[in-house]
Amino acid sequence: MAHNVAKRVNLPEYGVRAVIDLLDDGATVPFISRYRKDRTGALTEVDVRAIESALAAVRALDARKEFVREAISATGALTDELSKRLDEADSMTAVEDIYAPFKPKRRTRATAAREKGLEGLAKIIMAGQSDPIKAAERFVKAGTVDTPSDALQGAEDIIAEWASESTRLRNATRRALRRKASIKCSPAKGEEEALADSPFAGYASFTTPVFRCSSHQYLAIRRAESQGLLKVRYTFPANDNTAGELVDMYVSPKANKACAKHIAAAVTDAYKRLILPAAETEISAELKEKADTVAIDIFADTLRQLLLAPPLLGKRVLAFDPGFRSGCKVAALDSQGNLLYDCVIYPHPPQKAEDEAAATVAVVVRRCQPDVIAIGNGTASRETEAFIKRNGLFDPAKVFIVSESGASVYSASELAAKELPGKDITVRGTVSIGRRLIDPLAELIKIDPKSIGVGQYQHDVDQTRLKDALDYTVLSCVNSVGVNLNTASERLLSYVSGIGPQLAANIVAYRAANGDFADRRELKKVKRLGDKAFEQSAGFLRITGGTNPLDNTGIHPESYGAVEAMAKRLGVKVAELPGNDALLDSFDAAQLAADGIGGKETIIDIIAELRKPGRDPRTDTDTASFTPTVSDISELAPGMEVDGIVDNITAFGAFVNLGIKDKGLIHISQLAERRVASVGEVLKIGQIVHARVIDVDLKRHRISLSLKK
Repeated sequence: MAHNVAKRVNLPEYGVRAVIDLLDDGATVPFISRYRKDRTGALTEVDVRAIESALAAVRALDARKEFVREAISATGALTDELSKRLDEADSMTAVEDIYAPFKPKRRTRATAAREKGLEGLAKIIMAGQSDPIKAAERFVKAGTVDTPSDALQGAEDIIAEWASESTRLRNATRRALRRKASIKCSPAKGEEEALADSPFAGYASFTTPVFRCSSHQYLAIRRAESQGLLKVRYTFPANDNTAGELVDMYVSPKANKACAKHIAAAVTDAYKRLILPAAETEISAELKEKADTVAIDIFADTLRQLLLAPPLLGKRVLAFDPGFRSGCKVAALDSQGNLLYDCVIYPHPPQKAEDEAAATVAVVVRRCQPDVIAIGNGTASRETEAFIKRNGLFDPAKVFIVSESGASVYSASELAAKELPGKDITVRGTVSIGRRLIDPLAELIKIDPKSIGVGQYQHDVDQTRLKDALDYTVLSCVNSVGVNLNTASERLLSYVSGIGPQLAANIVAYRAANGDFADRRELKKVKRLGDKAFEQSAGFLRITGGTNPLDNTGIHPESYGAVEAMAKRLGVKVAELPGNDALLDSFDAAQLAADGIGGKETIIDIIAELRKPGRDPRTDTDTASFTPTVSDISELAPGMEVDGIVDNITAFGAFVNLGIKDKGLIHISQLAERRVASVGEVLKIGQIVHARVIDVDLKRHRISLSLKK
């Protein structure tokens, strides 16, 4: 098992075996990659996640092999050679090719021919030494097979089925499709106008080689096809001879001319009627799987960037959910995100009670003393920002535009009702906007990642794979940051390694009944939180101001003894080590490991944690804000330069928030003078860009931007 997984992920087998053992023992990927480096050979979280995925694939493959082995054995056809081929099969496709001749079959032309007793004739023809017509005469039977010609046709149907089950022919057809075929699109009958007005207009006469079709192109084509706008087919060059190549592969050189003619006809029929359609389906599934992988990976990476955006911890926020007719909802929050005050103002048309609105905001600012302002980026966002600045209500440098994607989903949820009882959905949504500025991770995990407003073709990809990837991304982000045990919400705690929803609820209940946790060991008093859950979770939970200073670091309690031994060597107390670089610089991890104090990798991590106790890795980057240079798409023209902030990344480019309703797109070809393999090489979520407008389509509300000089 470990050997096969190691081959798939190209990692040392000893490390892979250690990871498999830990996973089977109930350890999580974050725990293994963070606290078992000495056992795995310092494999990264990416490596451990890859092993976890490969292990699931290998086990699924082994299970399918066993099913196929038993199914073939039940027919009495299992041989040592077949068993060996199954053992050596390294993909589901290879296993299905072995199983193909033995699968229960629906009624086919070959089935009918067998029922007429023509399989013997098919074998005679395949032997290639007889006169097919004379042989066929022996199979004529009144009322069943009327003529030798009918007998030969039935025999060809049987040979065609045999050919369609040939692994060699199937593989050759797959290779031909991958290397030589093209995907050709054309408007579906009667849908020319609808296609021209759709986002898929560019695919009306689109053709690309199969091996060059990008993930976003394939997903777009599939969506347009599913909507009935496009007709999609595979085409080969005019001089293609794949059918002839298959005939040459299948017809024995020893066969006489007459038999070879019938075998060739059967193989050609099998290619057109059975092998090629099946191969096209398989290649389509292959392209879909690859496209899904790219789209899901980009979605997960973009989500990770959003979740790990730098927080404004400890800041009081005044949040605005802008609007015209319904007014702007306002919510003042304390530094923990608790609601202090809420109201509605009407600074914009049609009411346009700007003076009254300004006076109200001034009073709220004076009473609640916010440190920053958060404005949702929806309708009237730009106008609300201008209102605040025009009336001198707040320092412009401390006004932030915040994505409100998914805020409405949160506001209508049971969780929002539980957190903000008695408040309507508009207030809940406004509070969510403000909390996103204080701590994006803690707030965004309350929303289904698919509602956050990033990713591409998210409803077209495999939903099970997407959910698994996004759930893991959230889990990874939460554990990479760490969670304050005494302030974290139930939802946030549920993503901590080894916790889950039920234990998270138990922790919150214990906290409510007994007050703040004084140290990590107290976790063991929580109902149903046993030794295993403590092992998996303790290192990711932080306690600020507790009885043990190590509880505010990422050092696992199991390593506290090592820290005490390190402190003893220097003749100091453990409490003197955190943040004391002069003391920490004197440690030699390799020597400490040689002396048996701990594993080298663990000691390296301990020293790193002691250097920055309580550090939040998200604060290593700055929170970005920008001042829009336009207020409407009508102001844009080719050649203009505009500022914006990246708020979504896809395989084909990045979408940029310009501070107006319509977003701009920087196509991947416009990211740099050089060729760019992926958008993530150049841009990140939240990055401020200074771009040039290259095209404006007012009818479709499309803005094309470039970063090229």
